[in-house]
Amino acid sequence: MKAMVLTGINQMEMREVPAPRVEKPTDVLLRLARVGVCGSDVHYYETGRIGSQVVQYPFRVGHECAAVVEDAGRGVTDLAPGDRVAVDPAMPCRQCDQCRAGRTHTCRKLRFLGCPGQAEGCLCEYIVMPRESCYSIPPEMTFEQAAIAEPLSIGYYAVRLSGLAAGAKIGILGSGPIGLSVMVCAKALGAERICVTDKIADRVRIARENGADWSANPEESDIVRGIQDLEPLLLDVVYECAGQQETVDQGISLLKPGGKLMVIGIPREERLSFSIDQGRRKEICIQNVRRQNECVQPALDLIRDGKAQVDFMVTHRFPFERTKEAFDLVAAYRDGVVKAMIDFLGE
Repeated sequence: MKAMVLTGINQMEMREVPAPRVEKPTDVLLRLARVGVCGSDVHYYETGRIGSQVVQYPFRVGHECAAVVEDAGRGVTDLAPGDRVAVDPAMPCRQCDQCRAGRTHTCRKLRFLGCPGQAEGCLCEYIVMPRESCYSIPPEMTFEQAAIAEPLSIGYYAVRLSGLAAGAKIGILGSGPIGLSVMVCAKALGAERICVTDKIADRVRIARENGADWSANPEESDIVRGIQDLEPLLLDVVYECAGQQETVDQGISLLKPGGKLMVIGIPREERLSFSIDQGRRKEICIQNVRRQNECVQPALDLIRDGKAQVDFMVTHRFPFERTKEAFDLVAAYRDGVVKAMIDFLGE
């Protein structure tokens, strides 16, 4: 089969690799339909690593996907060839202490699509996934919506983990796909006022047009003062989605006493810091967010029920053979890109 693999820093090429086969009773062979380009994929493309996870070349990234069932093991009785599915890229063991505690996203033996040392990614024609990672989608749901359910599930998990209360006033710092996913989910789950920031003008506009009550560019205005003028008592929750020291500092300043900072963005640096004076005096809770923890189905439900409009996130589409162009576009933040989608079916 054809696969697009990383071969070095900022290098990628199409290669012929062995096609996967159904081996276990619970295996599902999938033919890829759509793959979304994620910021973490681009991290690996540009730097060859995320923290301690280092690429050994050649390596295939990609984890946001929707597909068509091609075959299944004898233990799979509720999926058949031709069925359309969204894919949860996480493959936990379901047996360790973390899995038993309801923390499959921090499974001791976790395998995750496109994660070095764990599993090759989905930028290829076929993959095999366990049945538990495959979610049937209704006929009216598009493959793009199903693929978007993966980042949307991270937004859903972050909002749920934050304990968002109805009527909450929140901030989202960074309005790429994850920030916009947080925005969509927070709105669906009862946030009263949503303030969004980004350094890219098109993303500021897109956020404002699709659910933000207030949005601004920190390179053009004082974010803290602007939100403070709008909400003198400050915010209940801030979702940091940029992975920057600047946004962590803004988040601490924007929170009211007892507020919560949700750290979702992936920094390129090894360490970030925060003002202990502000954090201690306001008794700020800082919560890291790790992926989606069994939230793909709730995200799909929001899309199916019309509570989450996600089509606006897909701004660019590329055929499989032009995947490198998509990565270069996303890496450079060119042309107002939010989400680039790889189309395997030519639809």
